Amino acid sequence: MKSNSFGRYFGITSFGESHGPAIGVVIEDVKSGIEFPLAEIQKALDSRKPGRKQFSSTRKEEDKIVILSGIFEGKTTGMPICLVVYNKDIRSEDYEHLKNLFRPGHADYTYFKKFKIYDYRGGGRASGRETISRVAASGLVEDLLRDIDINCYPVQIGKFIVKEYDLNFQNDLYWYDKSNFGELQNYLDSIQKRGDSVGGIVEVKIENLPAGFGDPVFEKLDANLSKAILSIGSVKGIEFGDGFNLANLKGSEANDQINKNGFLSNHSGGILGGISTGQNLLFRFVVKPTSSINILQRTITKNGKEVSFKSQGRHDTCIIPRIIPVAEAMIKLVIADAISYQKLINDNKLDMNDYREAIDKIDEDLLIALNRRKEISELIGKFKKERNIGINDFEREIKLLKNLRKKVKTWKLDEDFVEKIWKIIIEESKKNQ
Repeated sequence: MKSNSFGRYFGITSFGESHGPAIGVVIEDVKSGIEFPLAEIQKALDSRKPGRKQFSSTRKEEDKIVILSGIFEGKTTGMPICLVVYNKDIRSEDYEHLKNLFRPGHADYTYFKKFKIYDYRGGGRASGRETISRVAASGLVEDLLRDIDINCYPVQIGKFIVKEYDLNFQNDLYWYDKSNFGELQNYLDSIQKRGDSVGGIVEVKIENLPAGFGDPVFEKLDANLSKAILSIGSVKGIEFGDGFNLANLKGSEANDQINKNGFLSNHSGGILGGISTGQNLLFRFVVKPTSSINILQRTITKNGKEVSFKSQGRHDTCIIPRIIPVAEAMIKLVIADAISYQKLINDNKLDMNDYREAIDKIDEDLLIALNRRKEISELIGKFKKERNIGINDFEREIKLLKNLRKKVKTWKLDEDFVEKIWKIIIEESKKNQ
């Protein structure tokens, strides 16, 4: 499975670990001749890097983007773009005392159960540094977003809730309520001194998003946004519009009625049936407290022995200020993907590059499916060998071919051509068994 890749029509693949040589991203679906926005990408990376914001990790990283491929004379070449950020301020010795135990709230335990190995140095692939690749990639979609405005800000940090909004009140915490900002800082300072951490709730408002973005059933805009946001470490929940409060309303109260001038309310948050309505798109997500804290906790070792420990190391008292740029990046990638697909549906100003990008993406999906089929065929072969089951199952092949012919007619494809491809795939599968 390509679990480290994201997007259908604007695709990225990220790589790297917290204490490895570098974090990076490969981007393959970018047209040639586009001015590469290096300064904008660097600015976005600076907004999420450690050691820059109050109450964040004291790890000092430059996070300077390095271009390995796909850019020539400041423009995209149409070839795969590879961007990396080299890890500089690595102090892996801070994690030596953790190498044989599972930290509460972290992915150590689940990674070990799945892969039988895990990188204890700052969480490895599960580290927040992995998000560098997302932020870097999002800089390449600004031309697609155009007038779409994305605004993310916390409405709650720990026990503090925003009551008065002043969008001109700028600070490192993205906190728009100056009436209690001083109290919030004192609160976080006391949490930091105790070695503890807090989470909160982030609100997102997306303005100027046209109606019609998103697709029914499995590719709904809210479903894809949810996957994108929930893929960010520490995010544990999301709600659109009135969200969970809709449970308290009757249908007559919750429905967004319409007149000739448009919608009369926005309880659904600007999405109906998984497709944007043209209203402001509104959602909130909850961020849990940073799992690494300098307070004595209980856990177990790899061998199941109960122990007590402190995380030590360099950690965020509140991760929200560093998550906001990541959330914005993921939202941009989702919307860019939706725009790219909508452009194909509308047949709007398509050129040869658009068609080639679309068919190249389909070809890539076919290769991914064939590779996955090969892997499963090998597992089937192993299963049959262990149980002394014959490779050929002609009755099943006849049934499969019969079912395939029905689908070919439904989709109005060339029956002989599809049958030839199918037979080649079946023969290849038998070789793997």
